[in-house]
Amino acid sequence: MSAAVKIARLSTATADFDRQLARLQHWSEDTDAAVEHAVEEILADVRRRGDAAVLEYTARFDGLQATSVAALEVPKAELAAALQAITPAQRNALEAAAARIRAFHERQLEACGRGFSYRDADGTLLGQKVTPLTRVGIYVPGGKAAYPSSLLMNAVPAKVAGVGEIVMVAPTPVAGSVATGGSGRGERSVRGERSPLVLAAAAIAGVDRVFTIGGAQAVAALAYGTQTIPRVDKITGPGNAYVAAAKRRVFGQVGIDMIAGPSEILVLADGTTPPDWVAMDLFSQAEHDELAQSILLSPDAAYLDAVQAAIDRLLPELPRRDVIRASLEGRGALVLTRNMEEACEISNRIAPEHLEISARQPERWEPLLKHAGALFLGAFTSESLGDYCAGPNHVLPTSGTARFSSPLGVYDFQKRSSLIEVSEAGARKLGPVAAELAYGEGLQAHAQAAELRLRNREAA
Repeated sequence: MSAAVKIARLSTATADFDRQLARLQHWSEDTDAAVEHAVEEILADVRRRGDAAVLEYTARFDGLQATSVAALEVPKAELAAALQAITPAQRNALEAAAARIRAFHERQLEACGRGFSYRDADGTLLGQKVTPLTRVGIYVPGGKAAYPSSLLMNAVPAKVAGVGEIVMVAPTPVAGSVATGGSGRGERSVRGERSPLVLAAAAIAGVDRVFTIGGAQAVAALAYGTQTIPRVDKITGPGNAYVAAAKRRVFGQVGIDMIAGPSEILVLADGTTPPDWVAMDLFSQAEHDELAQSILLSPDAAYLDAVQAAIDRLLPELPRRDVIRASLEGRGALVLTRNMEEACEISNRIAPEHLEISARQPERWEPLLKHAGALFLGAFTSESLGDYCAGPNHVLPTSGTARFSSPLGVYDFQKRSSLIEVSEAGARKLGPVAAELAYGEGLQAHAQAAELRLRNREAA
């Protein structure tokens, strides 16, 4: 393998920069027809057959054999045991991360999670009632790796919002054997290689029920409900192409958080941050998968050279170097801008998931930046801190959707209802207005419903 990474080198001074940037940003959201067809069949089958279909697909895709879906549920005692079994350092890290995530989302609850009401001059009450969702489903990826951080980022804000029940689904990374015992009814329980960190995180976050199922069948079970798995009001959490396709299809039956694309990082650098730091930050997203995107914008050509040299030197040391190389060479770029102002303008066009302002005075540039899932200010603020323990949510809009979408938060686990209590005086004031507009729309019953309140109650 060649030591040099062939990452694209662009300049805003070139005539075709806009075309090059558009090509770099391009990522097809079109789903594979075979994936869509398979997901459609799985959803329909789970909706029709419930537990039986879940068991069949779990055995086929995850290699987990069980005689009932109840055997795929992880007992609360196992969550508690996992919390006791992990190392003290791991437990301390999980608890510290959870505490910071909880503290941030409690502030979020204070800022936007409360209802309000007021009475106007005629005594009419108007307001907004905020209520938590009754039950939510959290999908935690687990097919290739374990993600306790993803669990915390989904479950903690749901708990802070006051969700009544959190149901988690997660495929087991490595299919294990099936052993008898535990239920008292002759059922068999799964003894796969569940991640102790994920189970411990579930205990810390207060997850109510955990099922070791994944894929489209898990999404279907949460959306429609089965004999064992309860139907939820909303499904959050990332997954593979099958999970994303399933979430897209069940939207309307349940709420979903978002359909996420490949992970992204964009770094705005003024040349004052050590090049090794920035190179590793670019790696931090590139190591997710080959379609992840890492872009560096800087007005300093010599600095771009230094970062390229750091990339070439540091990459061979990393275990996931092949994935990082494919990501950087396929969708990465080092971009020379005329100045930092232009770099901010380009960033707004890209609307990245993660945006690092790696500069001596990040507060100077932050007001110019309008579109990003999360902003990381200053050289010491690595994106990885946001992924794990800074506090704000790491579930962020991708693929330019930061132009109109927000990070996952407490508000995603609540709904809002309008409050209207019209007084008699208010009915006399508002009735003619409503009736006039209703007659204009040709809706006679609407108009008369308002006008009836204008008469004395005895006359009615």
